[in-house]
Amino acid sequence: MALLDDAWRTELLPGLASMYEDLHRHPELSGQEHRTAAKAAQALTEAGYEVTEGVGGTGVVGVLRNGEGPVVMLRADMDALPVREETGLPYASEVFAVGPDGDSVPVAHACGHDMHVACLAGAAALLARLREQWSGTVLAVFQPAEELVAGARGMIEDGLFERFPRPDIVLGQHVGPLPAGVIGHREGPVMAAADFADVELFGRGGHGSRPEATVDPVLLAASVVVRLQGIVAREVPAAETAVVTVGRLQAGTKENIIPDTAKLGISVRSYTPQVRRLVIDAVERIVNGEAAASGSPKPPVVTWKPAAPVLVSDVDATRAVIADLGAHFGQERLLPLPPIAASEDVGLFGEAAGVPTVFWFWGGLDAATAVAAFQEGRQDQLPSNHSPKFAPVIQPTLTTGVEALTVAALGRLAG
Repeated sequence: MALLDDAWRTELLPGLASMYEDLHRHPELSGQEHRTAAKAAQALTEAGYEVTEGVGGTGVVGVLRNGEGPVVMLRADMDALPVREETGLPYASEVFAVGPDGDSVPVAHACGHDMHVACLAGAAALLARLREQWSGTVLAVFQPAEELVAGARGMIEDGLFERFPRPDIVLGQHVGPLPAGVIGHREGPVMAAADFADVELFGRGGHGSRPEATVDPVLLAASVVVRLQGIVAREVPAAETAVVTVGRLQAGTKENIIPDTAKLGISVRSYTPQVRRLVIDAVERIVNGEAAASGSPKPPVVTWKPAAPVLVSDVDATRAVIADLGAHFGQERLLPLPPIAASEDVGLFGEAAGVPTVFWFWGGLDAATAVAAFQEGRQDQLPSNHSPKFAPVIQPTLTTGVEALTVAALGRLAG
């Protein structure tokens, strides 16, 4: 697909690289993406889009109308993570911010959303420059709060598809621990559904020297954590896939005080409604059963938070997009992927609009380092998303991300 020449790289890439470094240096937590949103809005305005800010919180929507034709939605998420960056980059984050619980936490773009923003800004500008090659409407969506699985739902509930042109297809991408310049793709289920639970367990506190006079919620929490690991091993069929993780366990203030309560944060990943229901029911059964076995003075409280559905990349639409990407980049840069147990809320957009979603990954790691690790079976040692050491190399990651979104959009718009 010879739709892109090299002129755009000379004219747009320096500014996009500066934008990426700036966003990386100034990350913002979920729901707090005010500065990032302003940068995205500025980029869209300069490219000639109709721009609306404050959609679903800090979300930004840009509309570029170019005659009759399909409406193609391009999406990028904007939020960062409560992680202390350890990349050693000259533009590394040193930001601290107040988290949801009121504590000051370090903040870093350890998931690559800063690269997503820069790439969508670049694709939006490039599509505006190429208007003579297509007709239709481009809907550029910069989404907040992906890490909380709340941003897509928030924008939809704020009237995204009533206030703006309804898309015929949703396109999204995610940078990850693949060699820079490589496009990773899959048809059908790409990423798992994600469910999150806060659990509060109740005991009866007392002195650490007299456990017989207490109901120890720390022991109860430990029993729950261990028992939860049996769900996938002993209840999920061997041909199915699920993950149960306890990522947070909080209890007590001092080593010789048995506390009154303990709290757990649990995440569940699954790929089918049947397995999802099985695992959620098992989590609740185990939490309640262990509390009863421990003699808890009152039942535990299990609070399920907003969930992300299975991210399905529409089979027919994905094949068409990947064919375009292969024609542009070359088949040697395409890599089929297995299902990924991480989760994304981008699928809510296509689900709500009733249209296909196409989602792919592209590499952000130094190619030579990543290829050597894959060849030697050390890929799990590479820094990946959410690691304090993860940060995409600027090139060829940036060029690949901009061109992938642009080529995919051009192939869906009327020629």
